[in-house]
Amino acid sequence: MVDNWDALWRILLLGAAAYLALIALLRVSGKRTLAKLNAFDLVVTVALGSTLATIVLSRDVTLLEGLAALLMLIALQYVIAAMAVRWRVAERLAKSDPRPVLIDGVFDCEALRRERVTRADVLSAIRSKGFGDLCDIAAVVLETDGSLSVISHEHAGSRSALPLVRDSS
Repeated sequence: MVDNWDALWRILLLGAAAYLALIALLRVSGKRTLAKLNAFDLVVTVALGSTLATIVLSRDVTLLEGLAALLMLIALQYVIAAMAVRWRVAERLAKSDPRPVLIDGVFDCEALRRERVTRADVLSAIRSKGFGDLCDIAAVVLETDGSLSVISHEHAGSRSALPLVRDSS
């Protein structure tokens, strides 16, 4: 049974208002705000969710304060993403470059060590794509968002999608 109806109504009404405000802010700020392109984007997404939860559940945070926090997070993400598009140094600060951890079936042990990725992680990614033999793999790339992309020899083509990866190794 509910002991405090006022608290329940507060959560429902404040939660709905904060949710609608967040949706409006996200629509205005564009798709990039919730993109999971790199670790920076993931942090912003988690921070938005945490802020929304705090607005809804904490009596110490007013709706206006919470909306200001959401707006600040979205504005900072927008500014940093805009700077990263314009200046390489800002891009380098905001995100890492993709890095090959396996090329032509051969592990890059230095890359694995530096990126703190295990052979087991790479093998798992390869298996999850339906491959059973490293000889079938042209490259496995640790992407800027932390995911592992597996490119087979069959789909590697001219490898024109890999130059940035090779430059960062």
